[in-house]
Amino acid sequence: MRVRLSVFSVPTILILATAACAGAMAAWSLWWLIAVVVFGALALVAAFDVAQRRHSVLRNYPLLGHLRYLLETIRPEMQQYFVERDYDGRPFDRDTRTVVYEQAKGIHEETSFGTELDVMEPGYEFVEQATVPLTPGEDQPRVRVGGPDCTQPYDMAMLNVSAMSFGSLSANAIRALNAGAAKGGFAQDTGEGGLTPYHLEGGGDLIWEIGSGYFSVRTPEGDFDPAQFRDKVAHPHVKAAELKLSQGAKPGLGGVLPAAKVSSEIARIREVPEGEKCISPPAHRVFSTPRELVLFLARMRQLADGKPVGFKLCVGRRREFLAICKAMAAEGVTPDFIVVDGSEGGTGAAPLEFQDSVGMALTPGLMTVHNALVGTGLRDRIRIGVGGKVATGMDIVKRVAQGADYTNSARAMMMAAGCIQARLCHTNRCPVGVATQDPARARALDVADKTERVCRYQQNTVAQAQQIIAAMGLRTPDELRPGHLLQRIDHNTVKTYAQLFDWLEPGELLAEPPQDWADDWRAADPDHFSAAHK
Repeated sequence: MRVRLSVFSVPTILILATAACAGAMAAWSLWWLIAVVVFGALALVAAFDVAQRRHSVLRNYPLLGHLRYLLETIRPEMQQYFVERDYDGRPFDRDTRTVVYEQAKGIHEETSFGTELDVMEPGYEFVEQATVPLTPGEDQPRVRVGGPDCTQPYDMAMLNVSAMSFGSLSANAIRALNAGAAKGGFAQDTGEGGLTPYHLEGGGDLIWEIGSGYFSVRTPEGDFDPAQFRDKVAHPHVKAAELKLSQGAKPGLGGVLPAAKVSSEIARIREVPEGEKCISPPAHRVFSTPRELVLFLARMRQLADGKPVGFKLCVGRRREFLAICKAMAAEGVTPDFIVVDGSEGGTGAAPLEFQDSVGMALTPGLMTVHNALVGTGLRDRIRIGVGGKVATGMDIVKRVAQGADYTNSARAMMMAAGCIQARLCHTNRCPVGVATQDPARARALDVADKTERVCRYQQNTVAQAQQIIAAMGLRTPDELRPGHLLQRIDHNTVKTYAQLFDWLEPGELLAEPPQDWADDWRAADPDHFSAAHK
């Protein structure tokens, strides 16, 4: 059994030690004065650590937490071994991580001695500046989400909080993300864990994600409850509803919340047994064919009184997505948005082999969805959002050039809220109170401080994207095209994305599918996902 002392125990023990040494000094020898001074100083530092609100690590680990900051001063040699690992154990680019922290803290990000990237390495991606660059606009660009059947469209920010559930994250983390979204004017995706009071109290705009477990909107038998959905989606903070088909880090699996994190509160909200691993099914019960999926989305939009409705997926077989497109065309029904989740996306709980080897990465997944919608003549009705290691302004520029309309970020938003990538999310022992249901650990996350950091991160990152776009001689993100993004092929060859990949023309799949799409297009059946497998 794991026993953890309260953070208040450390200063208390030191105060008692100081008092004991003072007594020994009075009774025996003045030499005990040294111990009094030492223990007294340590007690003051520990008490300050527990009381301060800036550093979550120090609030949870008074005195000991200072070792982290000491090691961070030994840069870059020690830092790469400390908290620089991705959730899946692979290196997370140090420059990217530094940019996220500095954007969140409002630190000016200029550096000396140039880039550490190998600009001649194959795969290096960049954009070209204009000889006469422009001045970026002061206002954040917005994307209108809402197709012809939507009566309450929503203007989406270029960067939003990606799907992260209460349960995976602590209540304080959800509060900070939501309040940051409210202050910065962007949206927070609830994740599939349900619409909770912590999502609603900060006033931020919400994209309500509903997974195959239908948490917070389920019948006693585990089915989707339309009456509950209609009542809850009417909340003014809920701006859109999203049906989750799959997640980038674990496509083909349902959501997983480890048993250690299923508290009584989580069990009540999700309507699942307390203290048991919470696993949502890999597939939905409300549809089994592409046509049924499309019609269910139409039903959701009707229940939502015309608010935008869409779905999220990590792209798998191209034929299956084309089957969905055929169902849209046949029924004359389209979602208002589709969120493409890349297989490189992170999570706090997923099998390593699924993280490494299942699903399509964001770049090919995004281009597949964009081209399929263009080729079926549906692109102008549907907005595309993306998520999967989106962290910097250049990430936004890159994804929009590849076909996205807006971006979502999970990992970087967690880092802005205080995450240090300790990779203990699944254990319930997050050292900074971000990914835990332990009240003692969660209290370390100061909501007011992290609200400011989340807001600053989003504002500064979008501003950086706008600055890059202006440097390219463009006025708005919607002017970005595949030809603006370049990739080094080898030491002698650089090509644009327009040259590297084939891009379909509007309606091309309906008229005469190109050869490399023809087989998948013929096999796609709007009435059978299984037929799309052949």
